[in-house]
Amino acid sequence: MSDGCRACGKGPLADHLKVKAPDGSQLVATTTRYGSAPDDIVRCENCGHMQVAQFPPDAQLDEAYAEVTEAAYLDQEAGQRATAARALERIERHVDRGQLCDLGCWVGFLVSEAERRGWEAWGVEPSAFASEFARERLGLRVQEATLASADLPEGAFDAVVLDDVIEHLPNPGEALERVRELLSAEGVLHLTLPDAGSRVARGLGMRWWSVIPTHVQYFTRHSLAELLTTHGFTVEWVDTAPKAFTVRYYLERLEGYSAPVSSAAVRAAQRIRVADRLVWPDFRDRMAVVARRRA
Repeated sequence: MSDGCRACGKGPLADHLKVKAPDGSQLVATTTRYGSAPDDIVRCENCGHMQVAQFPPDAQLDEAYAEVTEAAYLDQEAGQRATAARALERIERHVDRGQLCDLGCWVGFLVSEAERRGWEAWGVEPSAFASEFARERLGLRVQEATLASADLPEGAFDAVVLDDVIEHLPNPGEALERVRELLSAEGVLHLTLPDAGSRVARGLGMRWWSVIPTHVQYFTRHSLAELLTTHGFTVEWVDTAPKAFTVRYYLERLEGYSAPVSSAAVRAAQRIRVADRLVWPDFRDRMAVVARRRA
């Protein structure tokens, strides 16, 4: 079992969810393999945080993420940009526009939107496919690197973004220490991630759509606040964080429960001409957080 809780550092850890082993070892950026994880999920009896019982080795994860070539999100550019713009609006309520770094930026839509709004924006992305797209197709400053290996100026950033990232990291505390080094004295961190303490997550258990092979941490609002406080941040704002996708995209995710139902739903949406409509369903199981670096 993992050595202690990765949120509060205490424990003890107790068995929580039995999950299915993932099919094969390849990592994918999007998946409908709900209920599949690298190991069973355990729960901290002190703070309620959940994590896989055994983490994959860092080197294995680094190699796997570098090779990810999933292009599904490219067809959802409009929704991705709209979601990024909403995140940037939240950030700008807490800090003036200046220098921003998006860690785990994928193909760079948030970095691109930040530049449009007047930020001096940087990105870091371990996937060779995604970082190359960001540089060559969008003309962005995106390094192909991990958070630990990225060559970035310390103390330079007014905002750092970790959207849909921290749940993938075996050592989230180390990641936050690195973020503190990058932030200016009054800089802010923006995170989005699944909320394992939500009613949907608790109700669905291992059938929750965020229990997938790439997620190794399952934060609640409380356990994330514990982690941030421990590593020198003060939470300033937290709320739900719906993502904009087309109706078609969301209906295709039903494949993880029933392929025939998913196909029938997509066909129905096409017939009534709403399949390509952009929607923001809020299941209240995804959270956004703005935290400020403490002196």
